[in-house]
Amino acid sequence: MNGTRASARELASALSEASPRLAGIDVAVCPPYPHLDGVATAIASGALLLGAQDACEFADGAYTGEVSTAMLRELGCELVILGHSERRHVFGETDQRIAAKYRAVLQGGLQPILCVGETIEQRRAGVTETIVGAQLDAALAGATAAELHRTVIAYEPVWAIGTGETATPEQAQQVHVFIRARLARMAAAGVRILYGGSVKPDNAAALFAMPDVDGGLIGGASLKAKDFIAICAAAAARVGGNG
Repeated sequence: MNGTRASARELASALSEASPRLAGIDVAVCPPYPHLDGVATAIASGALLLGAQDACEFADGAYTGEVSTAMLRELGCELVILGHSERRHVFGETDQRIAAKYRAVLQGGLQPILCVGETIEQRRAGVTETIVGAQLDAALAGATAAELHRTVIAYEPVWAIGTGETATPEQAQQVHVFIRARLARMAAAGVRILYGGSVKPDNAAALFAMPDVDGGLIGGASLKAKDFIAICAAAAARVGGNG
């Protein structure tokens, strides 16, 4: 929940201008709802994808304050972030509600970016895999192979978001390996898994070098064009290095 319409357009324009230099990767921007139309215009001539930060599980009706997938599509959105740690831990969204939103996003023709992750208390208790596994199972239950392959997973260690803490590349890789194995049981081993815990220009390359880290879900660093472009460049360099 940052920025004005003017600052959002300015940021999006800077990213759009840089997009031709980021060959081989997908870059999406997910501004707050009021800025979606302005950002859509700002990136129209570039290669960026447009996404939303959330969506309602209902198609329409008496749900004051909510935004439907149809509304998002009309604004040009292609992706929707679901189950972000702030939605879970600040606004109390349950696994069941996130699962309903996941179904709605798929049915609405949009691509879900499903966030999962543990708190510091859960990590210290040694239940990271239990928590992350339960979050995955709740949202993805009943999804077809085609639906799973339309899904992106973002691992967000809650303890490494906005705290100054960052999971080491090895810690991120360990959980990503677990997630990929869980997805393999659902015949979805090739699903992209992003890392979303305080990715910055100075740690992006090391994180993206991990074999099971397919990219990043960028928070605070995405508010500065220079930093976000540097992170995207690190991802592009990994793709280039792998051919």
